[in-house]
Amino acid sequence: MSVNRYEEILRRAQEELTPQEQEDLSEALAQRAGVRKGGHYRITDLKGTGKEIWKDIDVDEYVAKERDSWTG
Repeated sequence: MSVNRYEEILRRAQEELTPQEQEDLSEALAQRAGVRKGGHYRITDLKGTGKEIWKDIDVDEYVAKERDSWTG
């Protein structure tokens, strides 16, 4: 999107939308971009994050190895 188009959309939003509508639009755009208000996330938002790291690892073997490391 060109700067001119962005500026036009921003100007129209400021002129034609109520403050509440502007806030709603801002939240909707942030949600589409994957951003949470205040930068906070729910733990469920992290579901699946990093799964590629674990794809070739046997979970039971990994847990057993970790437990063994605790006792020396």
